[in-house]
Amino acid sequence: MSRKTIGLSDDRLFDYLLSVSLREPPILRQLREETALHPWARLQIAPEQGQFMALLVQLLKAEKTLEIGVFTGYSSLCVALALPPSGKIIACDISEEYTNVARRYWQAAGVADKIELHLAPALETLDSLLANGQAETFDFVFIDADKENYLNYYERSLLLTRRGGLIAIDNTLWNGLVADPLIQDSRTQSIRALNNKLLSDNRISLSLLPIGDGLTLALKL
Repeated sequence: MSRKTIGLSDDRLFDYLLSVSLREPPILRQLREETALHPWARLQIAPEQGQFMALLVQLLKAEKTLEIGVFTGYSSLCVALALPPSGKIIACDISEEYTNVARRYWQAAGVADKIELHLAPALETLDSLLANGQAETFDFVFIDADKENYLNYYERSLLLTRRGGLIAIDNTLWNGLVADPLIQDSRTQSIRALNNKLLSDNRISLSLLPIGDGLTLALKL
Protein backbone atom coordinates (compact mmCIF):
# COMPACT_ATOMS: atom_id res chain seq x y z
CA MET A 1 0.00 0.00 0.00
CA SER A 2 1.12 3.56 -0.68
CA ARG A 3 0.21 6.67 1.25
CA LYS A 4 0.29 8.71 -1.98
CA THR A 5 -1.26 8.44 -5.41
CA ILE A 6 1.30 6.90 -7.71
CA GLY A 7 3.16 9.40 -9.87
CA LEU A 8 3.25 9.11 -13.65
CA SER A 9 6.41 11.07 -14.36
CA ASP A 10 7.97 7.81 -15.56
CA ASP A 11 7.12 7.72 -19.27
CA ARG A 12 7.31 3.93 -19.31
CA LEU A 13 4.65 3.64 -16.62
CA PHE A 14 2.42 6.24 -18.30
CA ASP A 15 2.77 4.50 -21.66
CA TYR A 16 1.91 1.21 -19.99
CA LEU A 17 -1.20 2.71 -18.40
CA LEU A 18 -2.42 3.86 -21.80
CA SER A 19 -1.50 0.57 -23.46
CA VAL A 20 -3.73 -1.46 -21.15
CA SER A 21 -6.61 0.95 -20.64
CA LEU A 22 -7.10 3.50 -23.43
CA ARG A 23 -9.82 2.60 -25.95
CA GLU A 24 -9.76 5.68 -28.13
CA PRO A 25 -11.99 5.43 -31.22
CA PRO A 26 -10.26 6.42 -34.48
CA ILE A 27 -12.40 9.57 -34.84
CA LEU A 28 -11.25 10.81 -31.43
CA ARG A 29 -7.64 10.02 -32.21
CA GLN A 30 -7.90 11.92 -35.50
CA LEU A 31 -9.33 14.95 -33.69
CA ARG A 32 -6.63 14.79 -31.02
CA GLU A 33 -3.87 14.54 -33.61
CA GLU A 34 -5.25 17.48 -35.59
CA THR A 35 -5.60 19.57 -32.44
CA ALA A 36 -2.01 18.74 -31.46
CA LEU A 37 -0.93 20.96 -34.37
CA HIS A 38 -3.01 23.89 -33.08
CA PRO A 39 -1.20 26.83 -31.40
CA TRP A 40 -3.43 26.31 -28.35
CA ALA A 41 -3.19 22.51 -28.33
CA ARG A 42 -2.60 22.52 -24.58
CA LEU A 43 -6.26 23.44 -24.08
CA GLN A 44 -7.38 19.95 -25.08
CA ILE A 45 -7.96 17.35 -22.39
CA ALA A 46 -5.94 14.14 -22.31
CA PRO A 47 -7.48 11.07 -23.96
CA GLU A 48 -7.54 9.07 -20.71
CA GLN A 49 -9.50 11.92 -19.10
CA GLY A 50 -11.97 11.94 -21.97
CA GLN A 51 -12.47 8.19 -21.60
CA PHE A 52 -12.98 8.60 -17.85
CA MET A 53 -15.61 11.29 -18.41
CA ALA A 54 -17.40 9.04 -20.90
CA LEU A 55 -17.50 6.33 -18.23
CA LEU A 56 -18.98 8.79 -15.73
CA VAL A 57 -21.70 9.72 -18.23
CA GLN A 58 -22.51 6.04 -18.69
CA LEU A 59 -22.57 5.40 -14.93
CA LEU A 60 -24.97 8.31 -14.46
CA LYS A 61 -27.13 7.06 -17.32
CA ALA A 62 -27.01 10.68 -18.41
CA GLU A 63 -29.40 12.01 -21.03
CA LYS A 64 -28.87 15.77 -20.79
CA THR A 65 -25.42 17.31 -20.35
CA LEU A 66 -23.78 20.71 -20.41
CA GLU A 67 -20.30 21.71 -21.54
CA ILE A 68 -18.78 25.08 -20.71
CA GLY A 69 -15.81 25.52 -23.03
CA VAL A 70 -15.65 23.47 -26.24
CA PHE A 71 -12.39 24.39 -28.06
CA THR A 72 -12.03 21.85 -30.90
CA GLY A 73 -14.57 19.48 -29.42
CA TYR A 74 -12.64 16.52 -28.01
CA SER A 75 -14.44 16.43 -24.65
CA SER A 76 -17.87 16.99 -26.18
CA LEU A 77 -17.23 14.23 -28.70
CA CYS A 78 -16.22 11.85 -25.88
CA VAL A 79 -19.45 12.62 -24.05
CA ALA A 80 -21.64 12.52 -27.16
CA LEU A 81 -20.34 9.07 -28.10
CA ALA A 82 -21.19 7.84 -24.59
CA LEU A 83 -24.72 9.28 -24.57
CA PRO A 84 -27.72 7.23 -25.70
CA PRO A 85 -29.34 8.15 -29.05
CA SER A 86 -31.77 10.43 -27.20
CA GLY A 87 -28.94 12.22 -25.37
CA LYS A 88 -28.26 15.94 -25.65
CA ILE A 89 -25.32 18.27 -24.99
CA ILE A 90 -25.70 22.01 -24.58
CA ALA A 91 -22.23 23.26 -25.57
CA CYS A 92 -21.01 26.79 -24.75
CA ASP A 93 -18.13 28.59 -26.43
CA ILE A 94 -17.31 31.98 -27.95
CA SER A 95 -15.01 30.94 -30.80
CA GLU A 96 -16.54 30.14 -34.16
CA GLU A 97 -13.07 29.33 -35.52
CA TYR A 98 -12.24 26.66 -32.93
CA THR A 99 -15.72 25.16 -32.82
CA ASN A 100 -15.79 24.82 -36.62
CA VAL A 101 -13.24 22.05 -36.10
CA ALA A 102 -15.52 20.53 -33.46
CA ARG A 103 -18.54 20.69 -35.76
CA ARG A 104 -16.64 18.87 -38.50
CA TYR A 105 -15.78 15.98 -36.18
CA TRP A 106 -19.22 15.85 -34.58
CA GLN A 107 -20.64 15.46 -38.08
CA ALA A 108 -18.10 12.81 -39.07
CA ALA A 109 -18.83 10.83 -35.90
CA GLY A 110 -22.58 10.96 -36.50
CA VAL A 111 -23.36 12.79 -33.25
CA ALA A 112 -23.98 16.34 -34.51
CA ASP A 113 -27.69 15.99 -33.78
CA LYS A 114 -26.90 15.41 -30.10
CA ILE A 115 -25.00 18.70 -29.68
CA GLU A 116 -26.56 22.15 -29.49
CA LEU A 117 -23.78 24.73 -29.76
CA HIS A 118 -24.29 28.21 -28.27
CA LEU A 119 -21.76 30.77 -29.52
CA ALA A 120 -22.03 33.42 -26.81
CA PRO A 121 -20.45 34.23 -23.45
CA ALA A 122 -21.20 31.16 -21.36
CA LEU A 123 -22.69 33.11 -18.44
CA GLU A 124 -25.29 34.53 -20.81
CA THR A 125 -26.18 31.05 -22.03
CA LEU A 126 -26.36 29.66 -18.48
CA ASP A 127 -28.55 32.53 -17.31
CA SER A 128 -30.81 32.00 -20.30
CA LEU A 129 -31.15 28.29 -19.48
CA LEU A 130 -32.11 29.17 -15.91
CA ALA A 131 -34.58 31.81 -17.07
CA ASN A 132 -36.16 29.26 -19.40
CA GLY A 133 -36.97 26.83 -16.61
CA GLN A 134 -34.08 24.39 -17.04
CA ALA A 135 -32.89 24.43 -13.42
CA GLU A 136 -32.13 20.96 -12.04
CA THR A 137 -32.53 19.27 -15.43
CA PHE A 138 -28.93 18.41 -16.33
CA ASP A 139 -27.33 15.09 -15.43
CA PHE A 140 -23.70 16.02 -16.11
CA VAL A 141 -21.76 19.28 -16.51
CA PHE A 142 -18.17 19.76 -17.65
CA ILE A 143 -16.49 23.10 -16.92
CA ASP A 144 -13.32 23.92 -18.87
CA ALA A 145 -13.32 27.59 -19.84
CA ASP A 146 -11.86 30.91 -18.62
CA LYS A 147 -10.61 30.38 -15.09
CA GLU A 148 -11.58 33.81 -13.75
CA ASN A 149 -15.24 32.79 -14.10
CA TYR A 150 -14.93 29.34 -12.56
CA LEU A 151 -16.86 30.30 -9.42
CA ASN A 152 -19.63 31.84 -11.51
CA TYR A 153 -19.79 28.81 -13.79
CA TYR A 154 -19.88 26.48 -10.80
CA GLU A 155 -22.72 28.30 -9.03
CA ARG A 156 -24.90 28.40 -12.13
CA SER A 157 -24.05 24.79 -12.96
CA LEU A 158 -25.12 23.73 -9.50
CA LEU A 159 -28.50 25.37 -10.09
CA LEU A 160 -28.83 23.63 -13.45
CA THR A 161 -27.78 20.18 -12.23
CA ARG A 162 -30.32 17.72 -10.83
CA ARG A 163 -29.85 16.11 -7.43
CA GLY A 164 -27.55 13.15 -7.95
CA GLY A 165 -26.08 14.83 -11.02
CA LEU A 166 -22.37 15.45 -11.44
CA ILE A 167 -20.26 18.53 -12.17
CA ALA A 168 -16.73 17.90 -13.48
CA ILE A 169 -14.27 20.79 -13.41
CA ASP A 170 -11.00 20.72 -15.33
CA ASN A 171 -7.56 22.19 -14.49
CA THR A 172 -8.08 22.30 -10.73
CA LEU A 173 -4.45 21.35 -10.06
CA TRP A 174 -3.31 23.90 -12.69
CA ASN A 175 0.05 22.29 -13.48
CA GLY A 176 0.93 22.49 -9.78
CA LEU A 177 0.76 26.29 -9.63
CA VAL A 178 -2.10 26.28 -7.10
CA ALA A 179 0.29 24.80 -4.53
CA ASP A 180 2.92 27.53 -4.98
CA PRO A 181 2.14 30.56 -2.74
CA LEU A 182 4.43 32.74 -4.86
CA ILE A 183 2.09 32.40 -7.85
CA GLN A 184 -0.58 35.08 -7.54
CA ASP A 185 -1.91 35.69 -11.07
CA SER A 186 -5.68 36.03 -11.49
CA ARG A 187 -6.27 32.62 -13.05
CA THR A 188 -4.35 30.73 -10.38
CA GLN A 189 -6.09 32.68 -7.61
CA SER A 190 -9.48 31.95 -9.18
CA ILE A 191 -8.82 28.22 -9.22
CA ARG A 192 -7.60 28.32 -5.62
CA ALA A 193 -10.76 30.21 -4.62
CA LEU A 194 -12.93 27.58 -6.26
CA ASN A 195 -11.01 24.70 -4.68
CA ASN A 196 -11.33 26.28 -1.24
CA LYS A 197 -15.05 26.90 -1.71
CA LEU A 198 -15.73 23.36 -2.83
CA LEU A 199 -13.97 21.90 0.21
CA SER A 200 -16.56 23.43 2.56
CA ASP A 201 -19.61 23.31 0.26
CA ASN A 202 -22.17 21.06 1.97
CA ARG A 203 -24.34 21.00 -1.16
CA ILE A 204 -22.02 18.48 -2.81
CA SER A 205 -19.91 15.37 -2.32
CA LEU A 206 -16.37 16.09 -3.48
CA SER A 207 -13.36 14.41 -5.02
CA LEU A 208 -10.34 15.96 -6.75
CA LEU A 209 -8.55 13.47 -8.99
CA PRO A 210 -4.97 13.81 -10.28
CA ILE A 211 -5.96 12.95 -13.84
CA GLY A 212 -4.90 15.28 -16.65
CA ASP A 213 -4.39 18.70 -15.07
CA GLY A 214 -6.61 17.88 -12.10
CA LEU A 215 -10.29 16.97 -12.42
CA THR A 216 -12.69 17.88 -9.63
CA LEU A 217 -15.94 15.94 -9.31
CA ALA A 218 -18.83 17.52 -7.42
CA LEU A 219 -21.91 15.33 -6.90
CA LYS A 220 -24.99 17.42 -6.14
CA LEU A 221 -26.72 16.26 -2.96
